[in-house]
Amino acid sequence: MTETSPLYDGVDPVGRLLLGLAAVAVAFAAADTYVVVLALPDMMASSGLSAEDLQRGAPIISGFLLGYVAMLPLIGRIADLRGRLPVLVGSLIVFALGSLVTAAAYDLPSMVTGRVLQGIGGGGLLPATLALVADLYPPRQRGVPLGVVGAVQEFGNVLGPLYGAVVLAFGTWRDIFLINLAVGLVLAIVIRRSGAAGPALGAGWRRKVDWVGALLASAVVGSVLLVMLEPAQLVADVTAGLAFLPVVGTSRWLSPLAITALVLGLLFLARCLTAASPLLDLRSWRALMRHVDVGGAVLLGLSLAGVILAFATADPEVQVFSPAGPWLLMGSALAAAGFWHRNRSVKNPLVPPGALSATPAWGAMVVSFFVGSALIAALVDIPIFARITVYNDSQLGAALVLVRFLVGLPVGAFLGGWLTHRIPAGVVTAAGMTASCIGFAWMSQWGLESLRSPLATVPLVLGGLGVGLAMAPVNAALLSATDSAVHGVTSALLIVARTVGKLVGISALTTIGLRRYYAVQGDLPAPKDVCPDGSSRCPEFSLILREAGLTQLQTIFLGAAICCAVAGVVALFVFRHADTRGVDASPLEAGLG
Repeated sequence: MTETSPLYDGVDPVGRLLLGLAAVAVAFAAADTYVVVLALPDMMASSGLSAEDLQRGAPIISGFLLGYVAMLPLIGRIADLRGRLPVLVGSLIVFALGSLVTAAAYDLPSMVTGRVLQGIGGGGLLPATLALVADLYPPRQRGVPLGVVGAVQEFGNVLGPLYGAVVLAFGTWRDIFLINLAVGLVLAIVIRRSGAAGPALGAGWRRKVDWVGALLASAVVGSVLLVMLEPAQLVADVTAGLAFLPVVGTSRWLSPLAITALVLGLLFLARCLTAASPLLDLRSWRALMRHVDVGGAVLLGLSLAGVILAFATADPEVQVFSPAGPWLLMGSALAAAGFWHRNRSVKNPLVPPGALSATPAWGAMVVSFFVGSALIAALVDIPIFARITVYNDSQLGAALVLVRFLVGLPVGAFLGGWLTHRIPAGVVTAAGMTASCIGFAWMSQWGLESLRSPLATVPLVLGGLGVGLAMAPVNAALLSATDSAVHGVTSALLIVARTVGKLVGISALTTIGLRRYYAVQGDLPAPKDVCPDGSSRCPEFSLILREAGLTQLQTIFLGAAICCAVAGVVALFVFRHADTRGVDASPLEAGLG
């Protein structure tokens, strides 16, 4: 790899501003992954589902995850061919559109459609941002900015439910997505204008605004919103209500207003294809798609979708994956085989030959998978442990226990980025995973009263610090071992590996922990042998049950420790030749300006 990057020139203020805005966008989109956790019952009710139909409402969450992961490789490849900033802006617009559709949703299909669009838009932000870091910084100065991007993404994942809770305290679930709409559009506008201001980054971005196209697009969005929301005052009006009556059948999408929206949409597309400076340059995108293997992207997307649906819809208390899991995984394997064959034979493959041939490149995927498996155990099971032990009636108290883990993430991310410039990436990653391994192993020994001790903070901070330490060196090793022309798609695949690791990890570890609990439960004494009155309600027997209940979580933490150990050992081997060091560099100055 060369010592200079395509746009590196001391990282001008515009570059730093763009990277900061992209990081904010990544954090906000990541928060939306779990923002619906508290709002889910109200969203289900609005889509016609009852609280008992939780399984039917699962696509509201898994739909976002599906769009997020399945489209990542394609978006990453487009970022390589089209550029980082157009993909950032386009992803934010798609995210905003998905937020709009979700806010106006009137049934489950429309709500899931909005969530999938949000996932597609949100998923495109991270690989483009990681590739932007590689464009702005030479290989030996990428550590700190990569650590920052990784830290804000994980913070966003955890702060999503808190963000949703704050909005719900003052409004409805629809307000969450209206705020998303506003933030997404504002960020898209600011990034686009900032990119146009930069001499290197803004090439080809200075264009006149197509006001006719903007008017047509606004009319389409307004018409679709009216069709979806069906305002009571308009529908009830004798004259205006005619626009909402279906011409044939009963579907609202066959009404005169919906047909008008379709015609306006066609006029907007025609404008984009014929105008000299269109609002959406479909001609250049159409030319770009000739250089992208869409068929391969579909096959890879189907393969990833099968894995996601097999694990994301599973009930860990019953089995590792859902009842349809074996069939989904079989279809996923067939799609993966088809992608592998196609990727080797087409002229413009989705993943160019040799993109991941270097040991640090494919090794980063393996390490990322196991880091994701360990991290999800902390995010999900630390609050659960707190709730069933010390903080029985306090959701806030349980959340604050997790915060002790989270505070280590940004500290580790900065430290890992700084160390990556001076110490081999494998050593930094292994050190981080060793710290996390010790932390999780310590947690696996926790008892009912352990969280009351100040010492309980030590393993929590160690765990978060270790994960943070590993973020920058893993990303830096990948980017240093791959060509700049494939940084987008390889960064996307790295994110896919970590996300799949989270899905497989939480499902597998929870199932293993539950089986361990059942084994311990079978050895428990009978209530008559413990309680004087022979019932199961005496304090002594309740204490035995609570201690047995901890077995599942203790096993999960031990499994997370093993995942950390595997990640550390693999990193030492695969990152041996990753060129990420630069002793004479000033990484903190270069990374933070």
